Amino acid sequence: MPIISNVTVQDVRFPTSLELDGSDAVNVDPDYSAAYVMVTADNGEVGHGFVFSCGRGNEVIVSAIESYGELLVGRELDDLVADLGAASRLLVHDSQMRWLGPEKGVSHMAAGAVINALWDIAARREGKPLWRYLAELSPEEIVRAIDFTHISDALSPQEALEILQAGQRGKEERLRELEQDGFPAYTTSPGWLGYSDEKMVRLSKEAVDNGFDLIKLKVGGEVESDRRRMRIVREAVGEDIKVAIDANQRWDVPDAIEWLQQLSEFNPWWIEEATSTDDVLGHATIRKAISPMKVATGEAVHNRIIVKQLLQAQAIDVLQIDSTRVAGVNENLANLLLAKKFDIPVCPHAGGVGLCELVQHFSFFDYAAVSGSFENRYIEYVDHLHEHFAEPVVIRNARYQAPKKPGIGAEMHANSRAQWTFPEGEGWQEVGGRAAVSGAEHKHH
Repeated sequence: MPIISNVTVQDVRFPTSLELDGSDAVNVDPDYSAAYVMVTADNGEVGHGFVFSCGRGNEVIVSAIESYGELLVGRELDDLVADLGAASRLLVHDSQMRWLGPEKGVSHMAAGAVINALWDIAARREGKPLWRYLAELSPEEIVRAIDFTHISDALSPQEALEILQAGQRGKEERLRELEQDGFPAYTTSPGWLGYSDEKMVRLSKEAVDNGFDLIKLKVGGEVESDRRRMRIVREAVGEDIKVAIDANQRWDVPDAIEWLQQLSEFNPWWIEEATSTDDVLGHATIRKAISPMKVATGEAVHNRIIVKQLLQAQAIDVLQIDSTRVAGVNENLANLLLAKKFDIPVCPHAGGVGLCELVQHFSFFDYAAVSGSFENRYIEYVDHLHEHFAEPVVIRNARYQAPKKPGIGAEMHANSRAQWTFPEGEGWQEVGGRAAVSGAEHKHH
């Protein structure tokens, strides 16, 4: 039987701060980064995973992944892949690492990277992309993969099983539909806060011309600036295009309500992360005050437990799962089923390196086997850094096309990883002295 022989981790960063790609009211100069892990067995099998970050601190996640990797080296790979629920619990509930969370922050994301690498191996063994692999598992197998600890009051294993059993009806037709037509996308590419008005308008018009009927703008710098930007985008794209806004947790609850009331005339489709994602009751208060504007959050939510509470408190209209914030595939399966139980649409977050490649699989699976609906459902799309991946996302007619290669979509080209390993990679040697970059010598751009 194959034995896990090595778990290697790389600190990969891209200098997106040079053009302020990814900039918002909080992340003013991000360098999109990946703490990248490969789980290797002695028979040559390799699984890929990563955690997304915005630059400095990526080395902390790397160290945490290395620590979790030590729990796997020497174990039989077949046993782990045969029971990925048990494999997840082995890492997430490790008695010593739990003290760092439990189930939140760097340690939780690091565990998720390793768990995802095991799912990558499982899907590769079956020769299927993750979404198809998940969709073809039995409802019982999906339920066994989920940790119901601390969420059984909102979603019991029996309820999850019934949802998945209901999702079997019409599944084959939906699988064919996904293969043919893909899944709706929205784009954030026009809306970064550091962009000029001219660039924002040009990119907004291009997005609409390319078929997107939902675009997203960052807000939260200055209210008059936000009003101006919303006004000129509305003038550029018209009233029929949905325009969502994202404050990246910039406001306290009273500030959020006051600010959003000043933006309401521009008919934002949702406000994303109006306040701290830990503030469940704050989100509920904001939602009541600004209705009918939708409230969305999720990309920085620690775990399924906070997702449960957001849903129980009727605090959100849209759940935005992230592929690397929680503990891997297993926990996002729980999040999808919770959203279905509470009849809340899932519109995944994908504003970062590799996140489009990973999170698309969850929406494809959701439509095929859980929600069975496209209504008010989109996957975020950002048009950069896809060229570094073995299977970059494909957008056609503003829809994600179904991934085809086996695995979870995390594999990054070896030469990209080598070029942008921080700080010694050739790419960083070239740009290191010219702009705001990650690390100890970071200078504000």
